[in-house]
Amino acid sequence: MSSSPQLKALGEFFRARRGELTPEAIPANAVSASTRRRVEGLRREEVAQLAAVSTDYYTRVEQGRVTPSDQVFATLCRTFALSSEQRIYAEDLLNHARGYVSSAPGREAAHDRLQLLLDQLTDLPALVLGPRMDVLAWNAPAATLITDFARIPAADRNYVSITFTAPGMSDLYEDWQSVARTCVGILRREAAENPDDPELAALVGRLSIADDDFRRWWAEHRVAEQNFGAKVMFHPTAGRMSLSWDSFTYAGAARQQLILWSAVAGSPDAHALSTLVSLSHDQNSMTD
Repeated sequence: MSSSPQLKALGEFFRARRGELTPEAIPANAVSASTRRRVEGLRREEVAQLAAVSTDYYTRVEQGRVTPSDQVFATLCRTFALSSEQRIYAEDLLNHARGYVSSAPGREAAHDRLQLLLDQLTDLPALVLGPRMDVLAWNAPAATLITDFARIPAADRNYVSITFTAPGMSDLYEDWQSVARTCVGILRREAAENPDDPELAALVGRLSIADDDFRRWWAEHRVAEQNFGAKVMFHPTAGRMSLSWDSFTYAGAARQQLILWSAVAGSPDAHALSTLVSLSHDQNSMTD
């Protein structure tokens, strides 16, 4: 089988994981006894030995020149101790390399039911994300908390892009690096699901040129998938807030997510969030 972008991506993914392994994590009789190591992680021949294949075969897997068999693929997943998210990502790449082609979703509008819910959510920041983490819709508190999405051209209205390029985003999150790397991991996961999506490819290309951190983290082939969490955020007026966020998927629009931010009732965080919501209502009334 001739090489494909997905097969090359799978090889790059395995190469990145190989670089993370240490000889100490592998049985002593399975790695070279030499103490002089010129590369981080395991050597190709050591991984080949663990997978019970020739070094030439494994080299071609990393180079995207051969499609690994199911047995070799499973052995490599165990060798690299892939997480469930990483394994799903690798399986998606392998399936696409074997000829499975999915339809690539284009930019879309928020589902009318999600838009209706969003219009009624006035006391919590909320937005609707679509494929590639495109920002499809938002309410006033979300715009006040994150950024004025309306001022961003629709073609650039993407949460990952905003996280890396919008002014002030690095100051919005206490741990911006963690947020940004998770965004990259989610986007990398989407790339495996929809490898033929031209908008996703264009987004990755733009961000790789625009931001050194994105380009470096994208090359690490890390994947992420989150449905809830907590973030410490700073607002110039409302102040510091530790907010929980939750993601909800509507059955009628499986590729769209409603994201809500909230705080524990009666807490200082809830008070700060209330201040932000009031501010958003004031700002919204002035623009009506």
